[in-house]
Amino acid sequence: MKESQLADKVRLSHIYDAIIEIQEYTQKVDLEHFLENSMMRFACLKQIEIIGEAANHISIATQERFEEIEWRKIVGLRNIVVHEYFGIDFAVIWEVILSDIPELKNKIENILNQI
Repeated sequence: MKESQLADKVRLSHIYDAIIEIQEYTQKVDLEHFLENSMMRFACLKQIEIIGEAANHISIATQERFEEIEWRKIVGLRNIVVHEYFGIDFAVIWEVILSDIPELKNKIENILNQI
């Protein structure tokens, strides 16, 4: 395995682990509870930041090989979370957690099985 592939595998594992953390935090939780629990919101944002940071360092070759991942959007969300904190709509973050995170988990799991 080439060094860049090994580095990508480590970063993809970080993404996968962050997804697992988000899912564990939000298991059996609804939007109302999510909005009321600042610790949960901040923990989820931190994991989204980790996902975006890792995605930002995935090699171009791997990004091109796995185009089904919206790498730029993931990095873009990370940038919003980090730089636009006071403008974050947590209802939108909740939708990302419910809709996008499970799909991303499946895709990352598939990639990890291929490299």
